[in-house]
Amino acid sequence: MLKKHLKYYAKKIILFSTLVTSLALFNTVNAQAEVSKLAQSTAEYAANTYQQEMINTLKTLVSYNTVAKKGVSVVNNPTHIAFKKALKAQALKLGFDYKDDGYIVVIGLGAKALNNTSSSKSNQRIGIITHGDVQPVNASKWAKSPFELDSTSEPGKLLGRGTEDDKSAIASVLYAMKAIKDKHIKLSKRIELYVYLAEEYDWTPIRNYVKTHSLPAMNITLDAEYPVVSAEKGYGTISMTFPQPNDLSNIISDKAYIKSFTGGFFGSQIPEDAKIVIANADFNLLEKLMNKATQYKNIKFDFLLKDNNLTITTLGTSAHSSTPEDGVNAITYSAKLLSFKHWPNNAAGALVNFINDNLGIDLYGNNFGKIAYSDDFMGKMTVSPTVLKQHTSKQGNDIELTINLRRPRGKTKAQLEHEINSVLTKWQAINKFSLTNLHNYIGEPWVQNDAPQIPTLLAVFSHFTGITHANPIAIGGGTNSRLFPHAVSFGPSMPNTVYTGHSEHEFITNKQLLLNLKMYTAVLIELAK
Repeated sequence: MLKKHLKYYAKKIILFSTLVTSLALFNTVNAQAEVSKLAQSTAEYAANTYQQEMINTLKTLVSYNTVAKKGVSVVNNPTHIAFKKALKAQALKLGFDYKDDGYIVVIGLGAKALNNTSSSKSNQRIGIITHGDVQPVNASKWAKSPFELDSTSEPGKLLGRGTEDDKSAIASVLYAMKAIKDKHIKLSKRIELYVYLAEEYDWTPIRNYVKTHSLPAMNITLDAEYPVVSAEKGYGTISMTFPQPNDLSNIISDKAYIKSFTGGFFGSQIPEDAKIVIANADFNLLEKLMNKATQYKNIKFDFLLKDNNLTITTLGTSAHSSTPEDGVNAITYSAKLLSFKHWPNNAAGALVNFINDNLGIDLYGNNFGKIAYSDDFMGKMTVSPTVLKQHTSKQGNDIELTINLRRPRGKTKAQLEHEINSVLTKWQAINKFSLTNLHNYIGEPWVQNDAPQIPTLLAVFSHFTGITHANPIAIGGGTNSRLFPHAVSFGPSMPNTVYTGHSEHEFITNKQLLLNLKMYTAVLIELAK
């Protein structure tokens, strides 16, 4: 037993020592490494020469509504086919080679002919990983069409679906590669830009792709944050259905009850819209709720009392579900407004009770049994209800609740599932309400411990931003970095800024787009020359 404990602590000491040594190495390299004059001058050339062309390309890419269409694959979707055609035309115009692999296209720069067979020399190639598909939009939320690059509604910003996630990255890399080509820089490694067309909804095709194709030995994903992302939380969901009871006689009476509860748009977006209808409401209830609503800031409640039905419409702020702190969740705040009592247990009433009992407006699962935990590097797990889906039944509307999880390392999948199921079992017993269609999906967190390009990325980032002593970070989102050899993420979002991807106010600033072009140009030169 003593030997076992000593072995355990020895492993901990080694891991701690390795972490400290790695951080010291990153700091030392970042403080001393210099960006070559060639990389600097070419980056400035790219910015001075191709800023407008890059924006024009982004405008073209944004114009395609590359949201997944249910039941239609990418290879058969007319919009995705047209998007790939436009991308091919752009690549060939700029002097690159192009290969269409169905769900993935590869755009290459370098003397070596494009060859994804097993005979390709992976250590002679650098991969840049992006995606061209986007999340759904609520067009009514936008000043102009979300598929029109809007540069006038908010000066200095380029608004549109995909501007930050992830079409600006494609445009930036194309012109970084073009600047390198213009300057006739001799490359020792071939540059390959990978554009995946189903990142937002289906990773199966890309998982199959990486199993059957030779990949570059070094890869950079442009789908997250700076300075360098070397760890990502695991994506998870908890879903359950609140069925409408067969016997509603004890609920539908002269007392107030919650008639309906709707909200949310898609699973990886913090919802900014929700609506609750309370039947048998009166002015006293209206006044009580209006007074309580004044306690909450940064969220708007609208009330309409008509024919004893009180409709409460909630407007929060949408955000990527990996950064729930950037949003204001309309679903949880709607329930919180009604938390002064337990409501009759029809589907909508039980749903409100469940959210208030187990979630509240907390972001980290602190009210959900023992589920909450954190990691020193990866941070806290986040727990966010994102969608309420209505299903018609004989008794009325059943309501499906989806809760999005982003989990760090530190607990096993089995432990989390046990803790989740314990909460659900206990709540059902106490409330005498049976949930149906219970389902948990617990994805794995990911940490990259072996990426030799990290010091170069940090040096370039510090040089062009002036931010010194930058170190790798962890994020709540999940990118394709975890699928490619030695991959880490490098932008396009700056640290300590609100990430707008997946929101109804997605944009990239002109300044950031230009900065990205400079950094991507410099990185490609430093790694490939």
